Amino acid sequence: MRKVSLLLAGALALAAGLAHAQQRRISIATGGTGGVYYPLGGGLANVLSKAIPGTEATAEVTSASVDNIKLVGAGKADVAFTLGDTAADGVNGVGKFKEKVPVRSVAVLYANKSQWVTVEGTGITKMQDLKGRRIATGAPGSGTEIIAIRILEAYGLNPDKDVTREKLSVAESVNALKDRKIDAFFWSGGVPTAAVTDLAATPGMKIKLLDHADAVPKLVQKWGPLYVKGNIPAKSYPGQEADVGVADVWNLLVVSDKMDEKLAYQITKAVFESKDELAGVHAEAKNLDLKNQYSVGSPVPFHPGAARYFAEKGLKPPAKK
Repeated sequence: MRKVSLLLAGALALAAGLAHAQQRRISIATGGTGGVYYPLGGGLANVLSKAIPGTEATAEVTSASVDNIKLVGAGKADVAFTLGDTAADGVNGVGKFKEKVPVRSVAVLYANKSQWVTVEGTGITKMQDLKGRRIATGAPGSGTEIIAIRILEAYGLNPDKDVTREKLSVAESVNALKDRKIDAFFWSGGVPTAAVTDLAATPGMKIKLLDHADAVPKLVQKWGPLYVKGNIPAKSYPGQEADVGVADVWNLLVVSDKMDEKLAYQITKAVFESKDELAGVHAEAKNLDLKNQYSVGSPVPFHPGAARYFAEKGLKPPAKK
């Protein structure tokens, strides 16, 4: 009897070991801990781990969009959050990318708000006042940095000559502004962003967001229809008393073009059918909408697995011109 029990225990242990070995691991490239990608990526990891049998998904801290595209291209991440303009650069092999990176969209997520942030007492009230100032333009390897440079250039400011530029994450930027080591910083992210809320709630500091919606036509003229005029409503952050016009760019969830179609389908299905759970993690997930997939559109092609899910939901891709 004891021998049978030992054999049974051994068989169960072997089965458990095989099941663990066969478990699929999915790495999700997100961003810094002070932004929106990271908490939303943690929520997505929980969703995928529950929705896709035999899967364990984990969210990884990264420098965000540029690095995320490179990680997917190198096979070091399976799923990534990215700005649409950065993804377009990656697919086309331009800008920060020396060669084309064949990523594919599985979802258009929400619009990132371009946020030029300063505080009262710096004397900065408009974009032109940034000339000669020390500013932070985002972490190296981030889509934030790309957009910051493009917006500065839209105002005729040379990012390497007209400002002293620090390359800091949003959390680092907030700390530097609190310590008066910089005069302003740029952040491209969802609203509210935790680190910016922290700054706005700091005693003795009154946040000021710079209106820059008038830069959008120049951005579109140079870079194409990746940018649209947006708005950050009053009271989105403590002490923010008025609406602020900004440049919006949509966020994407991307995978490699080599990803199995079934897996891409399962990921897409899980994202859209777990919207309420994701919105419980961060409010920006409330903006996840099936109708945006083809109406807003993705600057990079959708993965066939995602397209299959959209077709099941009655969505048809726009006719090719």
